[in-house]
Amino acid sequence: MDSFFRETMYWVGLLLDQAMVTSWFRLVRMFPFFVQVELLLNVFVVLGVLTWWIRKNYGRKRVPSSFQPGVSCIVTCYGEGKDVILTIRSLAMQLYNGPIEIIPVVDGSDKNRTTWEAVLSQLDWVKKRPHRFLLPVSKPQRGGRVSSLNTGLHRARYDIIMVFDGDTSLTNDTVRLCAEHFYRPNVVAVSGNLRVRNRRVSMATRMQGLEYNIGIGLGRTGLAEWGVINNISGAFGCFRKDLLLHIGGWDTGTAEDLDLTTRIKGYFGRYPHLRIEFEPHAIGFTDGPTSFGQLLKQRDRWDGDLTYLYLRKYRWSFHPRILGWKNFFLYLLVGLVFQIAIPFLIWIYYIRMFALYPVSYVVAVSVVVYLGYLALSVILWLFYMIFVSRFRAEDVRSLILLPWQPVYSMALRVMMVPFTLKSFFFRSHLDSSMAPYWVLKKGKY
Repeated sequence: MDSFFRETMYWVGLLLDQAMVTSWFRLVRMFPFFVQVELLLNVFVVLGVLTWWIRKNYGRKRVPSSFQPGVSCIVTCYGEGKDVILTIRSLAMQLYNGPIEIIPVVDGSDKNRTTWEAVLSQLDWVKKRPHRFLLPVSKPQRGGRVSSLNTGLHRARYDIIMVFDGDTSLTNDTVRLCAEHFYRPNVVAVSGNLRVRNRRVSMATRMQGLEYNIGIGLGRTGLAEWGVINNISGAFGCFRKDLLLHIGGWDTGTAEDLDLTTRIKGYFGRYPHLRIEFEPHAIGFTDGPTSFGQLLKQRDRWDGDLTYLYLRKYRWSFHPRILGWKNFFLYLLVGLVFQIAIPFLIWIYYIRMFALYPVSYVVAVSVVVYLGYLALSVILWLFYMIFVSRFRAEDVRSLILLPWQPVYSMALRVMMVPFTLKSFFFRSHLDSSMAPYWVLKKGKY
């Protein structure tokens, strides 16, 4: 064991010495291809964040204070119980002078009596607040989340639609910050920011909190500045009602948020002036899986959904004439290369390494790759803290988690391979708790 450790450290020292004396170009080439692609993507994100920060702090604010359109908030409810009260009240207490219509849609209300009664208990409380209206909708038979969203869409009376999960709570200026984006007529949708509300419960939720901060808070801020935001979160998204009605609302199957985002972008090739924006300071708080086992089950569904949409349902839509050149390259780089191809390349890379080199050398290379990822994680965390974070006093605590971030990210990426294969060959995306099996089975795909 001691000899193996000494041999590994020898290789680590040799690789680091080589990195010290080489040029920047050769230093980058020392790392595997998947590290180089991630570095390129994050440079793209960081430049976008800097552009957003300069525009936000030094650009002119063109939204008049009189622009306060009516907003319909669809809240999808299933088994939240009394937790839905927090969501309803956080919407009713928004610092926004325009009218807000709150539409909680309780799926399977015959069995979910606790959730339905919790919604009804808020009727009198909401009625006392000016320009706030509560419209409870009961769906006695369960039809799934997409069914609830489309039901709420056809009940909504205002031109701006905001969508929330039943367990999502909000900062009190969320509606105002999102509504301001729609002052520009070419903005068709806005993605809100998400934070993990139960981040202090376990190590799994702490890592998810850090992942959401960097991946959603920082990542989407940078991507949105270039007009290529990758997804509008299902837990917190905003849309123009006429657009939703035009494209037929949400579609059944699964991953309704990525599905809807992809269909919206299907108009960008013909109408390149359209934009999907991101509001990093409009924040929704949601609960994450509390154990790593539950987290893997969640990512199994997420990765399977992504495979189903990219490789089956929309495989013929990835064309610059449909998506526009910017979003076409985004889907190639982020969707197909970064999220689907790279996990397979990591497996191939390490299988080849173990076949050709001694274990001590493979471990040494892994240590160097880890250090490279750690440096990148620290840089991204600093950019998030300096330019994006709205809760710096709380987010600074995640500094101690940074040494674990490369391991956490790599583990989730490696696990995507079996999840992708499972979905591709067995269509496991249909094994979802988001809707009854008979609803998913009747979907076109």
